[in-house]
Amino acid sequence: MDFFTITANELTAVWLSVKVALLCSVLSLPLAVAAGWLLARRQFKGKIFINGIIHLPLVIPPVTIGFLLLMIFGVNGWLGQWLYSFFGIRIAFTFVAAVMAAMVVSFPLVVRSVKVAFEMIDPHYEEASRTLGAGPWSTFFRVSFPLAYPGILSGFILAFARSLGEFGATIVFAGNIQGITQTLPLAIYCFMEIPGQELAAVRLVLFSIVISLAAMAGSEWLNLKITQK
Repeated sequence: MDFFTITANELTAVWLSVKVALLCSVLSLPLAVAAGWLLARRQFKGKIFINGIIHLPLVIPPVTIGFLLLMIFGVNGWLGQWLYSFFGIRIAFTFVAAVMAAMVVSFPLVVRSVKVAFEMIDPHYEEASRTLGAGPWSTFFRVSFPLAYPGILSGFILAFARSLGEFGATIVFAGNIQGITQTLPLAIYCFMEIPGQELAAVRLVLFSIVISLAAMAGSEWLNLKITQK
């Protein structure tokens, strides 16, 4: 087979990866912004514990995360059993499970980026806004959010890039189902295991590198545009 001949299965894996990564980034962002702002701007009891829980996926194996998700949302899991029995909703080993696995694994990276962005904002700007009569929501959307936007954008891109490379949690919780949950890393793994499919694995590796580089380059370009305004 020619190196440049891309099969339908390979294109499906690429498309699924991009779709999972985009959905993960978009769905994670609002909660990550809220969590990042809370950790950066508020002091409350249990803050260290909450911060540790949020960042736990950074230090525990992704396979462990997948197993925990399976225990919670699997058909026989704590919550999944109830969802399946009463509503017929099955989450494990579906496309939704792939998105959820990517969200859990990448979420700490987004929160960390957003938290640092808010911490770098001089609180006097927010105080001046409130002094001029702006409410909390108005201050956040007119002052805090625009100033933290580069960091928020970086978090979005980090979530996208991390989701593209997600393997451990996905294969345990979502499985490796061709056309449904088989993303780029899973497809690469499969092709590596099949004699004679090394070229397909290399093609997908190159796809993942190009997509990730394009995402990072786009992030840098947007950051430059923002800082030049």
